[in-house]
Amino acid sequence: MKRNRTSNLTNATLLAVGLTAMVALAVTSCAPSGSRRVAGPFDLLITGGRLLDGTGNPWSRVDIGILGDRIVALGDLADSRASRTIDAAPGFIDVHTHAASGLSVEEGSSARPLLAQGVTTAILNPDGQGPVDLVKQRKALEEHGLGVNVALLIGHGSVRRQVIGMDDREPEMRELQAMSDLVRSAMEAGAFGLSSGPFYTPGSFAKTEEITELARIAASFGGVHTSHIRDESDYTIGLLSAVEELITISRESGIPGVVTHIKALGPNVWELSDEVVELIEQARAEGLEIWADQYPYEASSTGLGPALLPRWAEAGGQSERRRRLEDEDERARIRDEMVANLRRRGGAERIVFSSSRSTLDIEGKSLQEVAAELNLAPVDAAMELLRDGSPSIISFNMDEDDIATFMARPWTMTSTDGDIPVGRNAMGHPRSFGTFPRKIRKYAIEQGVLDLAGAIRSMTSLSATVFTLEDRGVLRKGAFADIAIFDLERLRDTATWDDPARLAEGMVYVLVNGRLAIDDGGFTGERSGRVLSRR
Repeated sequence: MKRNRTSNLTNATLLAVGLTAMVALAVTSCAPSGSRRVAGPFDLLITGGRLLDGTGNPWSRVDIGILGDRIVALGDLADSRASRTIDAAPGFIDVHTHAASGLSVEEGSSARPLLAQGVTTAILNPDGQGPVDLVKQRKALEEHGLGVNVALLIGHGSVRRQVIGMDDREPEMRELQAMSDLVRSAMEAGAFGLSSGPFYTPGSFAKTEEITELARIAASFGGVHTSHIRDESDYTIGLLSAVEELITISRESGIPGVVTHIKALGPNVWELSDEVVELIEQARAEGLEIWADQYPYEASSTGLGPALLPRWAEAGGQSERRRRLEDEDERARIRDEMVANLRRRGGAERIVFSSSRSTLDIEGKSLQEVAAELNLAPVDAAMELLRDGSPSIISFNMDEDDIATFMARPWTMTSTDGDIPVGRNAMGHPRSFGTFPRKIRKYAIEQGVLDLAGAIRSMTSLSATVFTLEDRGVLRKGAFADIAIFDLERLRDTATWDDPARLAEGMVYVLVNGRLAIDDGGFTGERSGRVLSRR
């Protein structure tokens, strides 16, 4: 049935939450009371709703006129002419997502899991991962169209792997130069910064100085450095020293640093969140730009190998890992360290398999359950599974008090650390589908860890500030019109641990670059997202 050209949602309480795909939602040019009304015409007029601008200010009533992909007017526009009228407004920024592979294929390019959360921009290639050739990645992302805007990072681990492989050693001068050239090329291609993952191989084989040298290059282009820090627990240097390493990189390179998906992982470091906060705030008092992002769940997700294997056992790649697991002496040494690592994770019952290429039926089962079925000790069962790969796991290893401590800080952004599942039936993590509504519903409205305006700020203007995203996330004349409009009473995550691939509810309209991706609660199929470039 053909829709009317205008609509008025006076019966719904709608809340503006996130204007323009990946920038701050700062209202900077509202018309003052009594000012002359703008007559339009507009392609779309958003009016009558309560607007949270993303700056942390209380809501206000501001009309928004959109022409093409831009906001062209703000203020009292009640008498203006428009092709269509919608009540209320603003789009969230997901600053850490592994959605690149899903967005690159037609099945996932519509980005429904993100759009249903109100996300209109996503930052890709975190944790030091992703392709080295960003020009090629851009073409792949644009081939089928994009449901959301995306911004790219260049991954240190990927750069190191291309130049040095999986060797556990320092780079030679010519190799460091080759890595530097790759980072420079990526920044020239529009990357927004450098991501690192010294927790993972091969990034874990790099010393601080190597990452710092590459961070200097990204800094010279105005980029940012996001890092899955070397240790979120007490595997190696410890949580506090790992945060200090990121701060050191920022101090010596001049780059803004982000402790990505910040957490205190495992019982051994629970309650250290206050000390982490103190480290970051001391660095900020020193004049360094240190930030964090976080997903609002008590469980993380990674591979069984990164969670339990010592890093030396992964040097040389999969074939060398398998050889070590089959060598009697090395296997014994690996086993001893894996026992300690499993203890750090809180035990075998806290690790649940979310996907695997194994012929065994393990998805949705804990390591404890799989071990019992195999009649093996949990560590021995894990070693058998690691012979042929690294099954994905969900690890229940965070404490709610630490989650709240990090979330309440004004320098903590919001991220899913998720992906867009395509062509597989893996369990997955509900964060891919529920992060943004969950933070608003559970932590702002129900628990009051932060107020609603602060939650919106952590998803919009703060992220835009950190990543210096021009003309996005700001409610002002000339800004891009990426807008999420939701019914606050109905906004909630529905994804669960047992059924993680359930779309969030409550988004009524979502616009990406001025085009409706969600219209009256339904997906339109519009793919008006863009691959953004740093300027």
